Amino acid sequence: MDLSLLSGWPVIVEQAVAWGEMDSYGHVNNIVYFRYFENARLEYFRRLGWPVAGRPTGIGPILASTQCRFRKQLSWPDRIATGARISQIGEDRFTLEHWIISEKWNSVAAEGSGMIVTYDYANERKAPVPDEIRRKMAEIQGAIPA
Repeated sequence: MDLSLLSGWPVIVEQAVAWGEMDSYGHVNNIVYFRYFENARLEYFRRLGWPVAGRPTGIGPILASTQCRFRKQLSWPDRIATGARISQIGEDRFTLEHWIISEKWNSVAAEGSGMIVTYDYANERKAPVPDEIRRKMAEIQGAIPA
């Protein structure tokens, strides 16, 4: 797979397309693309040091919205690579951008994003992005647009 298509993406998750991910039309069902995004998002969170298993008890991420633009249909057999990077950060939220690259197509199969809100799970309200998390984001990918 040509991972140069994801040059500049600090988190990349590679995986095989599973036969069971296809629908009756013979291509990967649209909801599965969001699972691919989730795999990359959780890997990004893991690298930030945020727990990815179990209910958070302190300050952690919560997905506020997500979207996808389908560019090529995926089908089995294929291998994909899903990239994740932060494209924007605010006081209490940030946007994770995603690309899915198909080995079969040798191009971008989908692009999408997710708005992540920093959430205080103990008090059930938004919270500022912790300085330590901002520092780790900068370590993972360098400068982050405001």
